[in-house]
Amino acid sequence: MDRRKLLLFGPALALAPLALAHAAPPPLMLAEVYRRGLPLADYWVSEKYDGVRGYWDGKQFWTRGGSPIAAPAWFTATLPAMPMDGELWAGRGRFAQTVAAVRDQKPDEAAWREIRFMVFDLPAQPGDFTARLAALRRLLPLPAAPWVVAVPQQRATTHDELQALLDKTVRMGGEGLMLHRGGSLYRGERSADLLKVKPYDEADARVLAQLPGQGRHAGRMGALLVETPEGKRFKLGGGFSDVQREHPPAVGSWVSYRHTGTTATGLPRFARFLRVRDDLTIS
Repeated sequence: MDRRKLLLFGPALALAPLALAHAAPPPLMLAEVYRRGLPLADYWVSEKYDGVRGYWDGKQFWTRGGSPIAAPAWFTATLPAMPMDGELWAGRGRFAQTVAAVRDQKPDEAAWREIRFMVFDLPAQPGDFTARLAALRRLLPLPAAPWVVAVPQQRATTHDELQALLDKTVRMGGEGLMLHRGGSLYRGERSADLLKVKPYDEADARVLAQLPGQGRHAGRMGALLVETPEGKRFKLGGGFSDVQREHPPAVGSWVSYRHTGTTATGLPRFARFLRVRDDLTIS
């Protein structure tokens, strides 16, 4: 495992967060989860990129949690002086590499050469999402900045069409899909105007404790005691590699987990660890 992955998954999970200073989190649109039966006729569909949410305010990149991102000067030099919402992304299956580059306060030139800014919205542009999408397509691409990409959007008006597109995306190594309602205004809140579609449910939780293992896991972490933003506590014990059990996520950090629905008491079923969310601050 290289140094950057160790920084993400190893003992250094107790390191300082993405930046030394924080501002108020940018007012981002946040997604709810798609449920079958929702009318799809007014939604645009795009790939869900497994990267770091990046908000360009016209002068500076910010994380979802309000930390400044120290992108190289050449990366931002030709970006327009207008807000853009998107994902800093190094490619499918390269989440760890993306986080390692984005959290570095002294930008690694070689690492940033691998990153694209996948833009999916223009928050300050007047009109609904369909109008903003048209403006985005007029704005991009930028000849001087080919790493800034307008996220491809298409229609899928039935559940079967959406499922077929999801299956194709996952087979190609993608994480899932996003749905933007065409008639929606940009609002900095969580709503059904923006939906995520994945082959499983995914959520985040804060680490409260590292619980000791037994049997083959004796002498290392057996599970994490975690708490959801809603205050639900449970043990997260599956999905960890041996290295992650030996160097578990730090108490106070945030992790993502996958699950298949919830119990009657609101706890996740068959929860399995996915990754440390060192890019995410949740208030």
